[in-house]
Amino acid sequence: MRRCEALKGDGSRCQARAMEGYQWCYSHRPDLAEERKRNARRGGQTGGRGRGARGEIDTAKSYVKGFVSQLIKGEVDRGVAQAAFAGLHVLARLIELERRIKETDELEERIEALERLETTWGRSAWHRR
Repeated sequence: MRRCEALKGDGSRCQARAMEGYQWCYSHRPDLAEERKRNARRGGQTGGRGRGARGEIDTAKSYVKGFVSQLIKGEVDRGVAQAAFAGLHVLARLIELERRIKETDELEERIEALERLETTWGRSAWHRR
């Protein structure tokens, strides 16, 4: 079992196992730099709870509170409030659908990455541990 030949930032030798047919591990293979960048970008994501969805949810909550307050004070027609609540319900369902789609896409990408590693390392690499 060969060790990666790369030097880490502190000057010490990387201790990871080199990928089959290469002198480097996954983290140090130059040809995989773009893939690592993509994975790192995805790593910081929060599965649909990022600022975009959070902002939409905060806005919807603000509308609901405002309509309830106006409804209680008699400042807004009940039919208008009902229509607004129906629209907010649709928005909530769309946000949830968007979250599920994003989660599914991310899982598919992770599975594909694992399958690429399996192909690169060979099936037996997973069973040696």
